[in-house]
Amino acid sequence: MTLAARSYAALVHHPVLEKGGRIVTTAVTNLDVHDIARASRTYGLAGYFVVTPIVEQRKLVAEILGHWVTDSGREHNDQRTAALELVRIVSSLEEAVQAVAAEKGAPPFVVATGARPRKNVVSFRSLRVAREADPRPLLLVFGTGWGLADSVFANSDATLEPIQGPRDAVPSGGRSEAEPVDAGYNHLSVRSAVAIVLDRLFARYE
Repeated sequence: MTLAARSYAALVHHPVLEKGGRIVTTAVTNLDVHDIARASRTYGLAGYFVVTPIVEQRKLVAEILGHWVTDSGREHNDQRTAALELVRIVSSLEEAVQAVAAEKGAPPFVVATGARPRKNVVSFRSLRVAREADPRPLLLVFGTGWGLADSVFANSDATLEPIQGPRDAVPSGGRSEAEPVDAGYNHLSVRSAVAIVLDRLFARYE
């Protein structure tokens, strides 16, 4: 079984941080459900977990899925249906871990992601090589808001290095090539971050 076929993505809405560093619960957004499901299907993942402890939010995701997976949306756009069939709705990250273990017969290797620099991170290349050699499933954990709470990183098996653009990239308009570039800017939407991570880990270019 390929690495992608035993890998899962999880989008966590709690525990995550707000701008000031407090732990909060964020709201589920329609675009995150759709676009991350489409990226997961494109790269051949086994599943995509939407993680929220709020019952009404889980009901909302279920309604979205119901329209596209079983109702009229299926006839309107079967490509969207194929992606959304990967979505699983759970109340906690622990529930997602248990679901992967039940489905694959072994607990997943859990990897937390984030935009801020942290100690002891693993590179995309080293993570891919190590996971390809290990038959256990892989669970990639992404945060909403201002990122995952520290407890998620502490309870994960590894932390993936942050996404960084080219250090010599020059923003369009307003800055000449002679001026220094702020290489620390990496405020991507979570949808963009997931797509980049999946491409770096699972794309085949040879």
